[in-house]
Amino acid sequence: MTDTLMDGLGIPESARWHDGRLWLGNWGAGEILAVDPDGKAEVMLRLDTIPLCFDWLPDGRLLVVDGGGRRLLRQEPDGTLTTLADLRPIADAPWNEIAVDAAGNAYVNSIGFDFPGGQFVPGLVAVVTPDGEARRVAGDLMFPNGMVVTPGGELVVAESYAARLTAFRIAPGGELTDRRVLASVPDSAPDGICLDQGFIWYAEVPGKRCVRVSPSGDVDRVVEAADGCFSCVVGGSTLYMLTAGWGPAGPTPGSGRVVPVTL
Repeated sequence: MTDTLMDGLGIPESARWHDGRLWLGNWGAGEILAVDPDGKAEVMLRLDTIPLCFDWLPDGRLLVVDGGGRRLLRQEPDGTLTTLADLRPIADAPWNEIAVDAAGNAYVNSIGFDFPGGQFVPGLVAVVTPDGEARRVAGDLMFPNGMVVTPGGELVVAESYAARLTAFRIAPGGELTDRRVLASVPDSAPDGICLDQGFIWYAEVPGKRCVRVSPSGDVDRVVEAADGCFSCVVGGSTLYMLTAGWGPAGPTPGSGRVVPVTL
């Protein structure tokens, strides 16, 4: 493991690799950051909300989940934010992660309940089409967390409370079909996930680690961390682990770090 690339963050989440830089949501500070390989950070957007997750449309425009406001926002070329979809009619609970497919359909999940402290309710996934139509496409998910769209046309969802990665086939129009368990990971609580060619990495807070799962669903590699790992992404030959301290009272202020690991 190499030295820390960045520290002093809130909860670093929603790791993405885009145009040669690491992008992340700095929860608690209300920032989306783009970080150079040498650790130089640029604030790309400010939005005071938690969760704060994002992805890009095929045309390059940024989509941002305003988790607290229950909205999906789109950043226009002039930098302004417009509301693409109001998500409250589907679920008036916090909205979390997002993944966009090649057709521009945005998949956004709601964990289903207020966390931490709320009474558990299963979560769901909604699709928001490029014209802003939003509808539910999957339910009964046990704390849906990280998501990715695979090159083969599947949406993979980490179910933190079910210790598994669940895959859906993306059908025309954005519907999700053929639900299956991609990987069962006992004694784990998968959080953020990312692609690594045919493999999938998942980050885990309680286990303080990142775990790589093979296409057959077997654990292939484990990288330990000093703190809870909330999200991860592969950029080039490096795995970027986003970590922070987490205890009975929640996150440790200012403990968020970006830890690069050479693969």
